[in-house]
Amino acid sequence: GNKMKNALWNNIFQGWNSQESETVLTLKQVPIFKGFTDKEFQDLEKLFHRRAYDAGEFVFKNRAPGEGMYIIMKGAVKITIGTRENNEQILAELSEGSFFGELALFDDDPRSANAIATVQSDLLGFFTADLMTLNDRNPQMGNKILLNLGGVLGERLRGTNQLLLESQSN
Repeated sequence: GNKMKNALWNNIFQGWNSQESETVLTLKQVPIFKGFTDKEFQDLEKLFHRRAYDAGEFVFKNRAPGEGMYIIMKGAVKITIGTRENNEQILAELSEGSFFGELALFDDDPRSANAIATVQSDLLGFFTADLMTLNDRNPQMGNKILLNLGGVLGERLRGTNQLLLESQSN
């Protein structure tokens, strides 16, 4: 009886967004892709690389060449400076739907921090080469991403400025 009931419920919900993969559902949470159509999300999905990381595994290390950004589909990542042996400082702890490393899409400066998976995690990578490909194929979509990215970076910068101001007044 129970199996039957589950099958019934699954069928009812399947029709809602059967076209939407896990990747698209994740991308929809990310402000860099706001205002995208379903068709654009499907095109975008093809440019993302899905990668699995074990707990404790580095996604990238400080001073490594920056190649692009990552979105957490499942799991958690900490952004740190220093090393685990001496004076590790945690700058941020990120969870599902968060993204990081997006500055690398603008320049090839080396990474300024480490990114380490804290639990078994699935990430979506989007690299400079992918953005270039997209810009060639669909400049309108590429521009949309860059404008949204600019907005996100501006917000993050304002947040940092705010923290600096607060730390000076203490």
